[in-house]
Amino acid sequence: MENISLHLDKVYSFVPSENIVAYKEAAEKQNIALRDKSGKGNDFLGWVDLPSSISESLLEEVEKVSLKLQSKHLEVFVVIGIGGSYLGSKAVIDALSDSFAQIKGSFEAPLVVFAGQNISEDYLFELRDLLDNKEWACAIISKSGTTTEPALAFRLLKQDLEDKYGVEEARKRIIAITDESRGALKTLANEEGYKTFVIPDDVGGRYSVLTPVGLIAIAIAGFNVRELVNGAKSMELACGADVPFEENIAAQYAAARNALYKSGKKVEIMVNYNPKLHFFAEWWKQLYGESEGKELKGIFPASVDFSSDLHSMGQYIQEGERILFETVLSVENVNNEVLVPEDKADLDKLNFLAGKRVDYVNKMAELGTSIAHVDGGVPNIRISIPKLNEYYLGQLIYFFEIACGISGYILDVNPFDQPGVEAYKKNMFALLEKPGFEKETAEIKARL
Repeated sequence: MENISLHLDKVYSFVPSENIVAYKEAAEKQNIALRDKSGKGNDFLGWVDLPSSISESLLEEVEKVSLKLQSKHLEVFVVIGIGGSYLGSKAVIDALSDSFAQIKGSFEAPLVVFAGQNISEDYLFELRDLLDNKEWACAIISKSGTTTEPALAFRLLKQDLEDKYGVEEARKRIIAITDESRGALKTLANEEGYKTFVIPDDVGGRYSVLTPVGLIAIAIAGFNVRELVNGAKSMELACGADVPFEENIAAQYAAARNALYKSGKKVEIMVNYNPKLHFFAEWWKQLYGESEGKELKGIFPASVDFSSDLHSMGQYIQEGERILFETVLSVENVNNEVLVPEDKADLDKLNFLAGKRVDYVNKMAELGTSIAHVDGGVPNIRISIPKLNEYYLGQLIYFFEIACGISGYILDVNPFDQPGVEAYKKNMFALLEKPGFEKETAEIKARL
């Protein structure tokens, strides 16, 4: 099978190719540092060789649990988690699902929905109202079990399951994906007898989609996790430390981003022309924002859905401050065919498109936009995806992960911690007067 491919030709008029090649030695060095685990944050590099190290027994267990839950005639499966604990599976499931499956109500597998990714009372009320008349089960994903958003959602949904099915049956409908040996959720899972899967200690949340964190939900949604893993394995080989820079698309992408950043391009916009990739961009934003945004450094990751956002954000991209570049996800072959019909009256003046596929129109919108934006001063990186399926999504996931590690190391930050995330939590706990935060509560109240 072919691979995803990287195209930098619309970058060279802004950053000459030699400026990108100048990062060759650094990119190759940092790729080696990831593989031999000698760089910053090396206690969180378990994901680097994860595709090839995923065991057959784990895949069999994921499939077994998926089939067992599906045998209960589930209508809905709730994934409770935040950040990397939900964005990866959400990205893959949305990319592969019928856009209107929920409205059609025709599911070959349960509808996967999400909780614990916000603290919205309306969202939780409406979710619980939906589940009240459905056959459902859930997975709770948390290393600690005490992260506020998912812990709060799980407390509510656990009670709902027990009220609906009784304690014993509820236990059979809960999967805990958590630490191997410690933490509040692990303790509860042991006490209650929940089916558990392990989040590896050396894999952070935003890099965890190829662990049970992502695989369970994707399998329950009815998609082929083996093909997802196989795609990631193929990209692990294609972007290995022994692959020269000239052939290594992850190293080239990391180098191009850093060259653009050095030239003054501070914002990277991920662009898609297929709305199924909206949440893939959300996953990518966390991956790069949380990994690189440190020490007053880093490219700001943003995203748009074209051509929809050409009618909202297009003006700024075309003529606003010249601080941005685009990375375009381009799907070469769509899964369905729709032809433009001829109309006798031709009042909309579209007969010149009669007989052409809608995807052809979309491709010309993509090409025309790229030319316009480059002419307007916006460099374009293009990533070509042969087709939206599990295999190529697996490739895309691993490509962005390894490129992120290389890019972060070139930037000289630790791409695998997130110290800034703790600031809001401390303030929230102080305002909620959580026990143990008395000093912080007094300090923050004095500021209000």
